[in-house]
Amino acid sequence: MLAEDNGQAAALCKVLIVEDTASLRMTYGSILRAAGFEVSSAANAAEAMTIFRAERNHVVLADLVLPDRDGLELIRELLSVAPGTPVIAVTAHGSIDRAVEAMRAGAHEFLVKPVDSALLLESVIRAAPDPVTAETQSPATGREGPLAPFLGTSAPMQEIYRLVRSVARSVATVFVTGESGTGKELCAEAVHRLSPRNGKPFIALNCGAIPGDLLESEVFGHLKGSFTGAISEKTGAAAAADGGTLFLDEICEMDLNLQTKLLRFLQSSTITPVGATRARKVDVRIVCATNRDPEEEVRKGRFREDLFYRLHVVPIHLPPLRERGGDVIEIASELLTRVAQEEGRALRVIDPRVQEVFRSFAWPGNVRQLINVLRQAVVLNDGHVLTLDMLPPGLRRAGDTAPPARPAAPAEADAEGLLTDRMSGLTLAEIERIVISAAIERNSGSVPRAARELDVSPSTIYRKRAQWLEGG
Repeated sequence: MLAEDNGQAAALCKVLIVEDTASLRMTYGSILRAAGFEVSSAANAAEAMTIFRAERNHVVLADLVLPDRDGLELIRELLSVAPGTPVIAVTAHGSIDRAVEAMRAGAHEFLVKPVDSALLLESVIRAAPDPVTAETQSPATGREGPLAPFLGTSAPMQEIYRLVRSVARSVATVFVTGESGTGKELCAEAVHRLSPRNGKPFIALNCGAIPGDLLESEVFGHLKGSFTGAISEKTGAAAAADGGTLFLDEICEMDLNLQTKLLRFLQSSTITPVGATRARKVDVRIVCATNRDPEEEVRKGRFREDLFYRLHVVPIHLPPLRERGGDVIEIASELLTRVAQEEGRALRVIDPRVQEVFRSFAWPGNVRQLINVLRQAVVLNDGHVLTLDMLPPGLRRAGDTAPPARPAAPAEADAEGLLTDRMSGLTLAEIERIVISAAIERNSGSVPRAARELDVSPSTIYRKRAQWLEGG
């Protein structure tokens, strides 16, 4: 199969080898040229950057120990010039810590010397772009753009799209974090879909939704009669995902005893179903996720430190909806159309006042909460336009307290008078709410910018807005 793929993968693909040992440069080069790749080579980091800037190579094979600088620094500089370029790190120092550092620096894959020729070729083929892509698109242009089924083009999401596309073709374990409702499973599915494993199963398992005494069976399977209630043999999620991707959601909810067995599985790539005496080998890629802070869970002794470092190779943190700027309107518009079609209703347009409320709202439940708000409005209301009166009470109150448009360029004294008149008779808490809401509006819905203007922490504003919703 590898031989059949060589020609397509190598077509038009330019590989840069960065290796200070001349014999290894020649060996790697011979292997890749024989497979049809166009190869350039450099003996140090400075030479590598000169070649890379001129040729925009599609794949880089880089030693981590170079005579003029550390290989990790070279990887970072390569990716700053052309984000998304697959860089395969090579080193004789094959510790897990070094692998983690390389992957965090942006490496696509990690190989340990001495490198087997078949493994080297296979790694470069995996990293090579599609032939048509290699011809028409340089790594410098990147592939950043909406990554289905995600919506939104904000800067934070552009970085997520770049990172997912970069890591998907590697074999690295991915650790996704983010608040509830930010799309962690969508991210895991995207990693699988863009990976060489996309023709194999994607198996998702929510570790927090399964009772602890059944979780081991769900992950590793069991034999008939191995425990009370085991009336038949069960294939666990790890075996079901063989050849594909196993997604472990809410990984921090996993019992400590099972964490030990998961670590053993990751180290040996073997599973032993409950009741079995013989292990079997499986080939799965692990993507895991949590809405907790995994490092805090390690500090509190609820998550094994060695398991954390085994899993936390390439971290991806999904931003909350409140930090994605105008994405909320793009997402809401698309979801409103979908939900209205599902429910057979006419709502399709979002009133500008509602858009302002959506931009300024904290969305503690993120996209999941937005979907619920839109579905409730669609189900309970007729009409073509989504208006403030169709929103749940908490969002309606946020809209009702939004300050009116400011008068056009009033004189300083008149402005002070308007402010005094408007706030006369209000409590300090009510005045604070008006001032914060006005600052957010002036900053196009950005809480961090409003916080800088008011000289407070963004978390202070988020906390107060949550209190307003709870207290009415």
